[in-house]
Amino acid sequence: MSDTAPPWDEDEPAAEAEERDTLTVDIFGEPDPEPQVPVPPPAAPSPALADMPAYTVLARKYRPRTFDDLIGQEAMVRTLTNAFSSGRIAHAFMLTGVRGVGKTTTARLLAQALNYESDTVHQPSMDLSVDGLHSAAIRDGRHMDVLELDAASRTKVDEMRELLDGVRYSPVEARYKVYVIDEVHMLSTAAFNALLKTLEEPPPHAKFIFATTEIRKVPVTILSRCQRFDLRRVEPPVLAAHLQKITDLEGAKVEAEGIALISRAAEGSVRDGLSILDQAIVQTDPGQIVPAKVVQDMLGLADRSQTIELFEQVMRGETGAAIATFRTLWGFGADPVQVVLDLLEHSHQAAVSKALGPDALAMPKEQAQRLAAVGALASAGSLSRLWQMLLKAHDEVRRAPDPSAAVEMALIRLTYAADLPGPEEALKALRDGDPLPGGPSGGGGGGQSSGGGGAVAQARFAQPVAQVAAQTETVALATFDDVLKLIEAKRDIGMKLDVDRYLRLVSYRPGAIVYEPAPNTPANFAGRLVSRLKEWTGQPWLVAAEGGGGAETAWEKQKREQKEARLEIEADPFVRSVMDAFPGAEILGVKQLAIPQGEAASEPPVEPEDED
Repeated sequence: MSDTAPPWDEDEPAAEAEERDTLTVDIFGEPDPEPQVPVPPPAAPSPALADMPAYTVLARKYRPRTFDDLIGQEAMVRTLTNAFSSGRIAHAFMLTGVRGVGKTTTARLLAQALNYESDTVHQPSMDLSVDGLHSAAIRDGRHMDVLELDAASRTKVDEMRELLDGVRYSPVEARYKVYVIDEVHMLSTAAFNALLKTLEEPPPHAKFIFATTEIRKVPVTILSRCQRFDLRRVEPPVLAAHLQKITDLEGAKVEAEGIALISRAAEGSVRDGLSILDQAIVQTDPGQIVPAKVVQDMLGLADRSQTIELFEQVMRGETGAAIATFRTLWGFGADPVQVVLDLLEHSHQAAVSKALGPDALAMPKEQAQRLAAVGALASAGSLSRLWQMLLKAHDEVRRAPDPSAAVEMALIRLTYAADLPGPEEALKALRDGDPLPGGPSGGGGGGQSSGGGGAVAQARFAQPVAQVAAQTETVALATFDDVLKLIEAKRDIGMKLDVDRYLRLVSYRPGAIVYEPAPNTPANFAGRLVSRLKEWTGQPWLVAAEGGGGAETAWEKQKREQKEARLEIEADPFVRSVMDAFPGAEILGVKQLAIPQGEAASEPPVEPEDED
């Protein structure tokens, strides 16, 4: 063998190595990869963003720190304050109520009050305005003598026995060893039985605080050994004031109507209201006002004025108009279930206003007056039937595969039965041989010729054509009062309100009305009145506005008469003597008592004289 190395093993000098052409391909037919360009490292976050603290939601940020911060629970706070001041403190408390009303918060405040200790106070105290020695630790959940437990995660009897083994030991730092058990109704029957004996005869250094949303699931034997407090739902006006206060503290701006929508949507829950407010504040840029329309869209609510209009159309039996209004609401994103709930609310409010007047409704004055007008024109039986049908419609809409179609079918059913006679009226009419009353008005079909009411349809099929034609002859309206009676008979709520509010009559003759418009009269008022009267009477009408000289509107007359009646009563000598006898007294209202009729108003019968 030759000692000469093969040519491929010979090392060529680096300087003489031939450089490879970069345009050539390698053995696999692919060009050399492109040279890698170094990627710069990502930029560090801005100091402002990096140093920004974690956001705390409003429900936690504004959690009450004293009993004075609890809203809507004045009765409970008053009872506890009296118990603490007299030293009659129970060994077990049961807090119940719907979600978000402050059960857990109240339990923590109670734990702080039981173990309150300061340099000057050495006994339980409801005054938590100044933090005590243990207040911060109890509030943060890190105090060794206050055990806050969730019953949902400790339902077994063995876990309850393990927990109660430590009850007999005295507290380490605080005055009492406090056991706070949330959602106590989740405990099993065996766990309740294990708790029963300790709860019946607890050591003097142990206190129990239970919270639950399902009070009926708690055994009676447990309830009888606890001092029970029912935390009430917070009323919308109270909650709205609280939300407005927090909005001001946050530097945000939300329209008052939007705050009212949030307070109603919270359904008495403060936590839910704060959560919705937290969501509403970020709907616009910082510093801008959040409109009520934005809050309404965020909650999926329908415009309240439009749902009232829908309710009026249902009561008038206008099927086509009601469906068109609902489709408009649906197009703007209204929830079908919420629309039915609004109709249920309007039905309830109309019935309440019929019994108590519009002042009993906690809503804007104009909306309350519209619903009061519906209640005044509708019978109690009609409102009751409407309520029952809406309850059934609500259940159908929730279960239907197409909720919007279910609402439309419900509207057809409601308008059809809007003015049908009740069972008593129908039986009386059949017994006396009278025509059946009721049925939607002729304009209720949305362009259809028939009204849609069962009684009306039966009467039309039973009557000759000549009688039907005679019913549609021109209505004789001799006076303006006849016009008002016609509007009431046709159940046009909106037109009745507008006529009472804006029409100052100057002159009237059949077919022509001259009036002075009151302030804020709608621009289309005269045109709407002409259209309605022509539709109802079948003859053309002239409705003209003049600059002055008109009489009072119905509302102005009513207010004037009320004022005159009040002044007359205040000038009465007897009333003045009563006011002088009680300084500071004032007349809050004047009511006209109905004069008894019939036997009650007649003179008492004269007893016959005894005959000798």
